[in-house]
Amino acid sequence: MSGPRLIVGIIVMGIAVPLTIFFLLGLHSVSEFFSVAATTFLAWGTADFLSTILERPRLQNRSPGLAIREDLDRRRADE
Repeated sequence: MSGPRLIVGIIVMGIAVPLTIFFLLGLHSVSEFFSVAATTFLAWGTADFLSTILERPRLQNRSPGLAIREDLDRRRADE
């Protein structure tokens, strides 16, 4: 994950959403804000990581080992 997607994620899930939650819940301390920010940011990161895994193509009649080898061979060819 990089580029615009990362920047938008940091701004939205690291700043905008935590500020909204912070003010709507009536929280007061800085540590409470950072707790909310860390929770939303980590949840976004986990969800993005899992969606990256799920968007990959299925094994399509290949063993997991063969799929990993083919992926590594493709990456080596790109370099």
